[in-house]
Amino acid sequence: MANGSRHSLFAVKEATYGTTPTDPALDLVRITGTTLGLAKDSLQSEEIRSDRQIADFRLGANQVGGAINFELSYGSFDQLLQAVLLSADWEVDTPATGTQQIKAASTRASFTLVRNFADVETADKPYYVYRGVELTSMQLTISANSMITGSFTVVGQSQSLVTDLTGLGTPSYPTASTTSPLDSFTGTLKEGGVIIAVVTEISMTLQNGIEPRYVVGSKNSIKPSVGRSNLTGQITAFFEDSTLVEKFLNETDSSLEFDLPDGAGNVQKYRIPRIKYTGGQPDVSGEGPITLAMPFQAVLDASEGTNFFIERTPI
Repeated sequence: MANGSRHSLFAVKEATYGTTPTDPALDLVRITGTTLGLAKDSLQSEEIRSDRQIADFRLGANQVGGAINFELSYGSFDQLLQAVLLSADWEVDTPATGTQQIKAASTRASFTLVRNFADVETADKPYYVYRGVELTSMQLTISANSMITGSFTVVGQSQSLVTDLTGLGTPSYPTASTTSPLDSFTGTLKEGGVIIAVVTEISMTLQNGIEPRYVVGSKNSIKPSVGRSNLTGQITAFFEDSTLVEKFLNETDSSLEFDLPDGAGNVQKYRIPRIKYTGGQPDVSGEGPITLAMPFQAVLDASEGTNFFIERTPI
């Protein structure tokens, strides 16, 4: 019987979409769970028969999808964060000396992902290999008094089940990150450039709109289409004054940034330079504290040339 405690997920960036590099360096992906897998549409014959039977049934094209769930930690997801932003490489000494930065852009990257069920016998094919995997979305949740959690949603081309990885050449396994998970009570949050201390939760979703493209004669998608960078989210805060509500009413541009240090002193910063609030009202559901939910939409900041930055500053 397979157990989650013996499961591992690895990733390697592809130079060519859908092709695993020879002798890949398989990086361990730190996860809290995954639903990565292959699905197929059901194709049922519409033939009408006097005996009332279904004449035939087939399975459709390959659709690799699912979620990779994680606790955010410094340095553990640098390649995946770069991929979900469609960013070029991390820029050194940007925007300050000693800091590196990526931003939402248009440089696509695909991966081969490998799942290993270590307690499954070799003859029973313990390795699941997924090729042509792109990250179509990312969700992050920063809640009071908790670890920061997130999820990558993927779209992939194909899946194969194998007894071992000799078909990939000689894989290597770089040393995995061991940094501590980031928490919500160590960092700082700025709204409109001002530190705000009454927020109880921030959630955000970055959507890339990556969708498979199927053609006649193949069960696998050719390289998928890609949509716009669409970053939305919500701030939930204790209601103390009407400042945020007025920004919604007046359609006032604002911004968000949050610094997330770990115990060793490494810092990740998430910066959204221009947002517009799309709602905001202090609902009352009882006699306790009133909270204010402020959904937002990120839009292009013309001076920055993007809607979203992630920065890292190592110790």
